[in-house]
Amino acid sequence: MQTLPIHLDLFALIIFLGVAQGLFLGIFFLTGGRGKNMSNRCHGLFMLVLSAISGEIVLNYTNYTFRLLWLGDFSEPFNFLLGPLFYFFVFSRLWQRLPHRWGWHLVPFGIWLINSATWMYQPIEFKYNSYINSQHPELPFIRQHIKWEDDFTGLRDFISEMTLISCFIYAILALLAIRKASQQDPTLRSSAKWKALRLPSWLFALVPFLIALVKPQFVNDVGDYLLATYIAITIYTNSFLVMSRSDFFRDEPPVEPNIMEPESSAEPKKKYEKSALSEEVEDAVLTKLARLLEAEKPYLESDLSLPKLAGRLNTSPHHLSQLLNDRLGQNFFDWLATYRIAEAQRLLTDAATANLKIDEIAERVGYNSPSAFHTAFKRLTNQTPAQYRAKDLGGTAFRQRA
Repeated sequence: MQTLPIHLDLFALIIFLGVAQGLFLGIFFLTGGRGKNMSNRCHGLFMLVLSAISGEIVLNYTNYTFRLLWLGDFSEPFNFLLGPLFYFFVFSRLWQRLPHRWGWHLVPFGIWLINSATWMYQPIEFKYNSYINSQHPELPFIRQHIKWEDDFTGLRDFISEMTLISCFIYAILALLAIRKASQQDPTLRSSAKWKALRLPSWLFALVPFLIALVKPQFVNDVGDYLLATYIAITIYTNSFLVMSRSDFFRDEPPVEPNIMEPESSAEPKKKYEKSALSEEVEDAVLTKLARLLEAEKPYLESDLSLPKLAGRLNTSPHHLSQLLNDRLGQNFFDWLATYRIAEAQRLLTDAATANLKIDEIAERVGYNSPSAFHTAFKRLTNQTPAQYRAKDLGGTAFRQRA
């Protein structure tokens, strides 16, 4: 068997570093408390799949596969995980759960995983021929012995086309999920969640177009290094987004004077003793929030966003979000929906507003979209607004008859 020397250049370095960074991100999202979050698990698995696919490409590109022929095409089934995992990540980030019947999305991966056994357990000569056919068509084939049919589906020659279609479908599904969520909750567009999903979604949406652009320009898989370079850029972008949202790189906000202890205190706090002071800061912000809710009911404003509310409380959006999650157990959108729906329930059952249409009530409590109001009401009460109103009116009539 003829082999070629190791080939290293700038592309190999970029792809290799992308693989390493993807492995790090995958492990990061899947471990510790982060791994308890569904979107983090999907994100971590997506990063590991990207690393596996790029890892095989860099082995092929550098000719190192000649020394690891037994690994040939090991990542091919993962092509059918790219789309579903990215869609799961976006969906669970928006809704804190996986889509209904999510297991069906993994059927193509399962079929291709079974199909991979038909070439993974072939003789080394078969794997050598397979490798040079895809990466070095200028080299001569060697005589081989095939143990059994190497592709029971008969579709392996169309793996690039199937990958393109899969990525295209799931990119559209992810973008539609983001659009639907923003229609149901207009405040989403001003949130950090929106910004964190928008760029990765568009980067992923470019993948099928790059496949369609690169594949026809090269024989077999010779141009895969260009796709792997783009994958590396995607991984670097994810790393940047993670770091940009990290507390490690943020300065601590100045402590408000009215909640600090007097400088003349007999036993001043130590410089690094932050836990008690942090709790006092949180209590102060929560007190301000309670007063604001009672006096102004800002949740009824249709354009209320996390940054706007944080500005009225003299704190940062990041710290307000963390406070809502840690102390109230809700993200901003769930917190906002809770207050709006509570107000809607009051209006639906109040005799003074019994003549209001449900769409008018939706507008009064801050929803520009009636469908967003109905979705939020159903999610929090397990009833539609009409059912809630009818049930209450029925109970009122019963009490009057009694």
